[in-house]
Amino acid sequence: MSHGDESGYGDDAVRTDDPYSTIGGTRQTRTRLPDGEGDGYGASRRPARKPRSLVTVVGVVVLLLAAIAFANMGGGKGNDDDGGGSGGSGSKPDSSSTAATGTKPVTGKNDTIPSGFAHDEQGAQSAAANYVVALGSTDMFDKDRRRSIVTAVYSPEVATAREGDLDKVYAGQDFLAGIGLKPDGTAPAGLTFVSRSNPAGTKVVKFDGNTASIAVWYSALFGLAGEGSKNPVSESWFTNTFNLTWVDGDWKVTDFTQKDGPTPVGRDQAASPAEEMADAVEQFGGFTYAR
Repeated sequence: MSHGDESGYGDDAVRTDDPYSTIGGTRQTRTRLPDGEGDGYGASRRPARKPRSLVTVVGVVVLLLAAIAFANMGGGKGNDDDGGGSGGSGSKPDSSSTAATGTKPVTGKNDTIPSGFAHDEQGAQSAAANYVVALGSTDMFDKDRRRSIVTAVYSPEVATAREGDLDKVYAGQDFLAGIGLKPDGTAPAGLTFVSRSNPAGTKVVKFDGNTASIAVWYSALFGLAGEGSKNPVSESWFTNTFNLTWVDGDWKVTDFTQKDGPTPVGRDQAASPAEEMADAVEQFGGFTYAR
């Protein structure tokens, strides 16, 4: 499945230099005064930022969404009942929705993808979160790695069909050229291809013993990092809702849908230099996700 890319196609650490951070109990009250009178800290109100160029971001997102839609010909568009931000028929969040359960992450591996998830709601959520990461990774752009992912993630009865659909998408020369990759799906010399999904939370939409519908909210980093990149790494937010079934002692995907957001307000932070972004991708590894 995909990314995200985009993964997609990205996810974000809390920064303690934020004056509004609750880390260490440093939250402060800020009084907003009329324009031109300062903000309570002796600084005048910061002028509105100019919008970033949308050409690259919109182009990449449109391509990715088109690819995902094509690959998921069996699934419909996400709607208010598929685990998005509001509405839905699933269980409502409570104070423990984002809390860790203390259960250790799975130790099994199906190729490079975690496996052996618990046969319960928690296990289904963990499986869905890990599958978002796998389907939104750069490995989806390599034919052999992509087929390994599809075999590990999808249920046997749909895996073969999905392989064919995804091969058509990821081997498309227009698609690859549009995101700045070479015909073999690799990055041009001097650039680092980034496609990483970072789950922010999961939600049980439906659970019935051997079947489950799990929504995963995540950010996706996607683009080419490096000097001269025409598709710099950008961040997007999505919610994927996975239909899972219990097969041969593990949760497997039978279908999924994707919708945009919920998308947080962007912070007033300068984008990192291309070299720094490329180094971060190489130096910071991913996680095995478990509740």
